[in-house]
Amino acid sequence: MKTKVVVTGIGVISPIGNTVEEFKQSLIAGKSGIGKITQFDTTGFDVTIAGEVKDFDPSQWIDKKDYRKMARFTQFAVAAAAQALGQADLLEDAEEGRRRIKGDPNKAGVVLGNGIGGFDVVTESFRKLFDNGPKRMLPLTVPLMINNEAAGNVSMVFGLRGPAYTQVTACASGADALGQALDLIRSGRCDVVVSGGTEACITAFSIGGFQMLKALSTKRCDTPEKACRPFDADRDGFILGEGAGILVLETEEHAKARGATILAEFAGYGGSADAYHITAPDPSGEGGGTAMKYALADAGLKPEEVQYYNAHGTATEINDATETKMLKYAFGDHAYKLKVSSTKSMTGHCVAGGGGLEAIACILAIREGFFPPTINLETPDPACDLDYVPNKVQYGTVNAAASGNLGFGGHNGVVVFRKYN
Repeated sequence: MKTKVVVTGIGVISPIGNTVEEFKQSLIAGKSGIGKITQFDTTGFDVTIAGEVKDFDPSQWIDKKDYRKMARFTQFAVAAAAQALGQADLLEDAEEGRRRIKGDPNKAGVVLGNGIGGFDVVTESFRKLFDNGPKRMLPLTVPLMINNEAAGNVSMVFGLRGPAYTQVTACASGADALGQALDLIRSGRCDVVVSGGTEACITAFSIGGFQMLKALSTKRCDTPEKACRPFDADRDGFILGEGAGILVLETEEHAKARGATILAEFAGYGGSADAYHITAPDPSGEGGGTAMKYALADAGLKPEEVQYYNAHGTATEINDATETKMLKYAFGDHAYKLKVSSTKSMTGHCVAGGGGLEAIACILAIREGFFPPTINLETPDPACDLDYVPNKVQYGTVNAAASGNLGFGGHNGVVVFRKYN
């Protein structure tokens, strides 16, 4: 019998709010977090909009001596982890500016997804290298930029001495990290794991790179709140976002023994690879659909027992039609009864951060009884013929919810949560 794994804390840094409550209210209101890019000069770029995190002050959650040695993506992760661990009531009182985890630190781990690392650091260090030579580069360039530093800093700041891993599977990184964390707890190696995804890659280098791939939306840079249009016939690409979504996972036994409030059960995970193309999903939908089937089987759920699916829903021409096929492949006729939505229509595509944020959207849907909308869905694509909760929130009972993320390279990760009884 599988060990039951539960969620006892969640934390959010996002384009639509830097607390869970702000994030929830924005989802319900259908609020867009997409606007003009402020982090660099967009002169000469076709793409001038993104889903930036706003009013982020790391000192609210992180001691100054720590956050000054962190790249932006790491700051997001540590801030969201502080929120999640605080909600879970797993932090001791501050000692030397750091709050340490309660209980056995050797049985507390961290698994974070990150797709790209510290692109802000890379960009600045290359500028200094090309302008003034290597001796003017940032001294901490390497430890700030590498993907694993978010997980490393979460472990150091909160004293987590169990395994500290980083999952790098492009846009599926956050979901895959949660799946790895689930396995760590089920195996008995950890009682508690801090997991999710983080990303901060709104830089000239990344926007330029995605622009050259023709992956980003360029049609509505003058009306950014209307630009991200998943499943709409007039979609023309994704909007890059940033942020972090972090969950505290525990065994049910561990959570109950300390009297924790349980938010939801983390019921299952499924992963697969398309083995098809470096950027495009398998158009048959079988790759991602297989991950969905695996996740349902791992959760012990029948398709008809799931009420909500948070879609990868990037608003690219191929993704949205293919993901619709994936849902039909995995859920059969029940796909037409599912409520499906893309919260990326509000946050933009937060890469690895999306996996954590969208998992949290599922947990909020279960706890609060609502289906987040897909905003800007005005002219449905005939190839996308499911119920995508267009434009306005809907309410109803959600006993189980799933979230899927698909990454360049053909990576597919799906997580399933259900109401805790």
